[in-house]
Amino acid sequence: MKIKRKPQDAVFDFCNVAFMTVMMVVTLYPMLHVLFASVSDANALQQHRGLLFAPTGFSLAAYGKVFENPMIPVGYANTLIYLFFGTLINVVLTTLGAYALSRPSLMLGKYIMFGIVFTMLFSGGMIPTYLLIRDLHMINSRLALMIPNAISAWNLVIMRTAFRGVPPSMEESAKIDGANDFTILLRIFVPLSLPVLSVIVLFYGVSHWNSWFNAMLYIRQRTLYPIQLVLREILLISTADMTTSVNTGDDKANIGETIKYATVAVATLPILFVYPFLQKYFVKGIMVGAIKE
Repeated sequence: MKIKRKPQDAVFDFCNVAFMTVMMVVTLYPMLHVLFASVSDANALQQHRGLLFAPTGFSLAAYGKVFENPMIPVGYANTLIYLFFGTLINVVLTTLGAYALSRPSLMLGKYIMFGIVFTMLFSGGMIPTYLLIRDLHMINSRLALMIPNAISAWNLVIMRTAFRGVPPSMEESAKIDGANDFTILLRIFVPLSLPVLSVIVLFYGVSHWNSWFNAMLYIRQRTLYPIQLVLREILLISTADMTTSVNTGDDKANIGETIKYATVAVATLPILFVYPFLQKYFVKGIMVGAIKE
């Protein structure tokens, strides 16, 4: 049966599409501006005024300056290590914790959940956390970037909600067949919660990729720097060079501006390429708990 659409529906659809188009442009333009500016000629970019809709000239000199730094390969290698092992630890511990907390028979489950949610609002603070990590001898160690934030309370709640949506009859059938908790978790709960699990992986992965503050606090050895900390170092050096060049009238100030944009592009583009592969799972997983029968 075909539903007859009202004129108000057409007006709403038009307004909705127009609004979303404007939001898309507003969101997309800053990224395009950074990309265009990073491949622009430094002198031409310095003279440009107004919005930037295409590169002003073309030059990869800024990227050349960024990748001249010998720490770039080291930073990328370290970030991939933190990304892989850190996300693996995050997902395993979050999944195990969410499964335990989703059990109705868990003793004091409500109080445990209250304690976990409480940490989302209040924490011990930066100084006590630093002292704790120092006393655990994790300063200047890769573990300092993977263990202290191994479980996100928010992601744990999302995963717990997804596990609670699994029909109890499936779990009961598996127990009748002799399955233990690990078998039930791996063969029933995880496959049925794959969209949510993909979202959790994306959240944790982006967090590890963008992380630089903890590395700045806990890492002293430069060979352990993640890429974000290396790029921050390059950015600070280029900013200092720009200040010196402006005072002396040197043209290096111009390329220093494009180096800023190239640094942002190098830090952002790799993680953006991952999103399209997880988009369908992201849309499903982010709506967990939104619709209940």
